[in-house]
Amino acid sequence: MSRPIVSRTRSGLLRGAAVAFAAAGLRDTTMQSIAAAAGVAKATLYNHFRTKDDVVRALLSAELRRLAEEAGSLPPAEALVLVADAVADHPVLRTMGRTDPALLVALLGAGPERWSDVTGSLAAVLQTDPDTAEVIGRWLLGLVPQPADPPARRRQARRLALLLPPG
Repeated sequence: MSRPIVSRTRSGLLRGAAVAFAAAGLRDTTMQSIAAAAGVAKATLYNHFRTKDDVVRALLSAELRRLAEEAGSLPPAEALVLVADAVADHPVLRTMGRTDPALLVALLGAGPERWSDVTGSLAAVLQTDPDTAEVIGRWLLGLVPQPADPPARRRQARRLALLLPPG
């Protein structure tokens, strides 16, 4: 099997997972519902992911990578607004807030290694130091349960962007 086909299949599976998780939340989504949302047989899903937790981890990594790529091409202040809107409006996070709040809290309370990866990515994208990335990361986490209205959120992001180096 060639690499582009595997990558394309995996991307389709992750898109299906995002649709399924946004519709039912993590707890109530099954591997069957992920496969159905992706338009594939369950066996195809299992060829790529052994468990639903594997799907969640892959989706989270893919979303972080996508967001870093999008934000990385913008000036740091604009990147912060983009990231804030993406976090606050993410359909899977919104659904989890309604259907799986305890699971959402557990996911957001990522261990030190994962948190270090997140803040390291933020520091790179926003071209800032680790402490500033930590402050911004904690603010972004707060947007998940309390997204604020978009104009207020964008004003807050621009105010936080004052901590960033000029760019």
